[in-house]
Amino acid sequence: MGDGVEATATGRSGSPRATGRYGPGSPAGTAVAAEPYPPLGPEPAAGAYPPLAAGTANLAGLAQRYGLAVSGARPSLVDYARQLWGRRHFIRTFASSKLAAQYTTARLGQVWQVVTPLINAAVYFLIFGVLLGTHRGIDNYIAYLCVGVFLFNFTQQAVQAGTRSIPNNLTLIRALHFPRASLPVAATISQLQQLVLSMLVLSGIVLVTGEPLTWRWLLILPSILLQTIFNAGLVMIVARLAAKTTDLAQLVPFVMRVWMYLSGVFYSTGVVAAHAPHLVVTALNWNPAYVFISLMRHSLMTSVPAHDLPGHLWVKAAAWALIVGAGGFAFFWHAEEEYGRG
Repeated sequence: MGDGVEATATGRSGSPRATGRYGPGSPAGTAVAAEPYPPLGPEPAAGAYPPLAAGTANLAGLAQRYGLAVSGARPSLVDYARQLWGRRHFIRTFASSKLAAQYTTARLGQVWQVVTPLINAAVYFLIFGVLLGTHRGIDNYIAYLCVGVFLFNFTQQAVQAGTRSIPNNLTLIRALHFPRASLPVAATISQLQQLVLSMLVLSGIVLVTGEPLTWRWLLILPSILLQTIFNAGLVMIVARLAAKTTDLAQLVPFVMRVWMYLSGVFYSTGVVAAHAPHLVVTALNWNPAYVFISLMRHSLMTSVPAHDLPGHLWVKAAAWALIVGAGGFAFFWHAEEEYGRG
């Protein structure tokens, strides 16, 4: 007790760092260092690390050597398409879940997928067929109108869903790494699934109104395929624009309504062609919505003879699908790094 108490402090790895003795003659709390800190280890050899002055050149070289890439960087267009194909199961499941969730609060549920275009067709028949008399010169106006309403509704709903595909999924975009084009493509697939159900009802309407079942019904599938490719490209275009300008979602319904009035949904373009300038008739015949609607009418209705259709209609449909489908995909891909930021 008289000799005092010895205190030892340990350093790294349990080695003694400082030793002190508190005795009767030393002030309380005073420790005297007995040995220095041990060395941390040998210094790295010269040239072991690239000099800082080399900057990004050396860093880029190291990244390339070890296969490192910038997080969220845009891949090449071919790699992007390959990644998108690899997410095809996710896209299909995501589209189905969105379609099911759309009507979860409605008592009739997904029955509204079919009821909505039917109600629209009934309203348009009353206004344009009965009150305005646009049915004149059209055999089987009910089937003619329903085909136009159902087919245009496919494009309209897909485009409107595309404007929400990025803003409504920002949490998913910021949390997971996946091709962002999966979202507008899923919006298109969701509307395609809805169209399949609507086509069953539309086929019944066409048959009930007196149209026979012919070999031309086989053209339904390629017609829908071309329109789906066109829709997907158009949806990706509006999805990129709406990602930057969210007000676009409020404007699109008005644009789509004007487009519908210019697409021969309610009337025969032959009536317009008799009085309109040649330029207007040409623009109407190249209107993609009119092209796809006319293809479906020709497939389902014998009362729409082939000679009443504009020439090379399938070529026009394929051209629209290729140009808008591929162009929309490239346009969306070019801004891949920007989605979800800001």
